[in-house]
Amino acid sequence: MTRVTVNQLDEMPDDEAGALLKECCGSSRWVAMMLARRPFKSRDAVFFAADLFWKSLTLRDRMEAFAHHPRIGEKAGDRPQGERGAAWSAREQSGMDVVEAELRKEIAETNREYESRFGYIYIVSAQGKTAAELLTIAKDRLRNAPEVEIRVASEEQQKIIHLRLEKLLGPKEEATH
Repeated sequence: MTRVTVNQLDEMPDDEAGALLKECCGSSRWVAMMLARRPFKSRDAVFFAADLFWKSLTLRDRMEAFAHHPRIGEKAGDRPQGERGAAWSAREQSGMDVVEAELRKEIAETNREYESRFGYIYIVSAQGKTAAELLTIAKDRLRNAPEVEIRVASEEQQKIIHLRLEKLLGPKEEATH
C-alpha cells in the first residue's frame, strides 16, 4: 500500500482523505476534526492535531474508535475497517499467527471477560508483541478500576493512531529526506 505525503493528504478530496484517516482512527468525530484542520503542511502538524483531537473526544467517540478494531486474535472488528486498516491490523497482530489452540482459546475467553467487565474490546498496541504477552497484558489490565482502564485503553488507541499515521505517511526519517 502506497504511502502519501502530507502535501497529498492536504490536497486530496475530503472523501479520500477521510477514508485514509478513518484507517488510522475509527472515530468519525476525530476524522471530521482532522479534515477541518487541513492543510497540515507538515508531518509534525498532523501528529500534533491527531493527539489534540484524540484527547478532546468524548467517551462515546472513543468507543466508536475502539469498535473499529478486531479483538485480539480475530480478523474483523464490530465496525468494518477498510482494506488498508485491515491489513495494518493483521500486521499489528502478527504475533497471533502461530498460536496454539489452547492459548488462542484462553485469549478469546480473556477478551470476553474484558468486554464483560469494561463494556468495550481490549485495546492494546499489539505490534511486536507475542500472543503470550498480549494475554498477560490483558489479564493484568482486568485488575484495573474502570476509570483507570479507560485511560489505559485510550493511551493504547493513541499509540495505534501514531503507528498507523507512520504507516500512512512513512517514518519521520523518510519524511525529512
